[in-house]
Amino acid sequence: MTWDPPHYDGGSPILGYYIERKKKQSSRWMRLNFDLCKETTFEPKKMIEGVPYEVRVFAVNAIGSSRPSEPSKAFIPLAVTSEPTVLVVDDVTDTTVTMKWRPPDTIGAAGLDGYVVEYCFEGTDEWIVANPEMTEKTKFTITGLPPESKIFVRVKAINKAGASTPRTLQHPILVKEVIEHPKIRLPRHLKQMYVRKVGEVVNLVIPFLGKPRPKVSWLKNGETVEPTQVSIRNSECDSIIFIRKAERKHSGKYEMSVRVENYVDTAILDIQIVDLPGPPKCVKIDEVWGENVALEWTPPEDSGNAPITGYTIQKADKKTMEWYTCVEHYHRCCITLTELVVGNEYYFRVFSENMCGLSESATSSKDSALIVKEALNLKTPEYNDYNFTEAPRFTQPLINTFAIAGYNATLNCSVRANPRPKVIWMKNKIAIIDDPRPYDGGTYSCKAVNDLGEAQVDCKLEVKVPQEL
Repeated sequence: MTWDPPHYDGGSPILGYYIERKKKQSSRWMRLNFDLCKETTFEPKKMIEGVPYEVRVFAVNAIGSSRPSEPSKAFIPLAVTSEPTVLVVDDVTDTTVTMKWRPPDTIGAAGLDGYVVEYCFEGTDEWIVANPEMTEKTKFTITGLPPESKIFVRVKAINKAGASTPRTLQHPILVKEVIEHPKIRLPRHLKQMYVRKVGEVVNLVIPFLGKPRPKVSWLKNGETVEPTQVSIRNSECDSIIFIRKAERKHSGKYEMSVRVENYVDTAILDIQIVDLPGPPKCVKIDEVWGENVALEWTPPEDSGNAPITGYTIQKADKKTMEWYTCVEHYHRCCITLTELVVGNEYYFRVFSENMCGLSESATSSKDSALIVKEALNLKTPEYNDYNFTEAPRFTQPLINTFAIAGYNATLNCSVRANPRPKVIWMKNKIAIIDDPRPYDGGTYSCKAVNDLGEAQVDCKLEVKVPQEL
């Protein structure tokens, strides 16, 4: 701050000045010097950046202090930024050095207007400004340097308060081109066949490395790429191959070469432009039987530059010629169609299919297939007569029985036989007559006899006499 001496010194020489300050929103003044300031300039310190202040001055002679001057206009203290950070070398050629850095950690109320880049040659202390006009970017290329020289570089941040402390690169930089072997960084999706449909845009970016700037060349199937067919744009770090509207003639193997002096790196891109396939060939009816028709055909001559993924088979009644789909996405070249309507006459056609879709047209069978109703012949089955004859066999045997004298006694058994057998009842081979008597007790037998054999069952009969009371 500066001021003019008072017009009237009170008849005594001015010995010095006192300076006071205050925040604009405050009423409390603070003295900044306790020793008289002999000059008419003063630098206030320890103020808060961004806060408005006012200052005033007292003149002092042998009698004492004058009244204070009128307060100055309010002012805001501004500070320079901190130094830029992370200063590194980005690139070096035979005559240039490219540096890059990061903004200061502390910028403050004065903001940041730009940067100044300076350099000096090794062995000297004369710093030369590389950019007469400030740069707002955090990257700058120093040009016009002598080859094989060594330089130191520093960067200052500039704002309204002035220049910051410089950030200096500690080691010297040799101004000499560094050779970096070329390397193509082929994206993963381009390491296999790159497929696009006809009419689509092809826009491929292939990055690469290499210093000095590599020379890039392209070949298609061993020949130079026609610029009227394919647009190729090269930069320092990548190459772009662009096709606005792809056609099948753009398909092929593209070889990219990147050269730095005698070093070369190559990569191959296999580009396939696909289209709809052509129709199948030779659809013919192989056989007709019952409600079934066997068809066969051959694959299309034009696959559309893509594998055939299937076929769609349709049928049409000769009366209406309206087409209906029977089978879709069928993979073989022969098929049997079933459940056709008896009495109808059918034509058939087949579409081929690839990843782009169905062929635009289909191939139809030249002949038709008439589903004829077959005559029915009744065939009477032959039967063999069943032999029902059977030797006698008792299905229910005789059971041992007790009988009382004077009462009836019954012996039962069942026999199965065909023809009907002759049944003989015996007791000790003697026929049984009249009612049972005490002496009729014993072992009884029943025998059944026919032409196929005989069977016999036995039981015991015991006759008891009642006791008299």
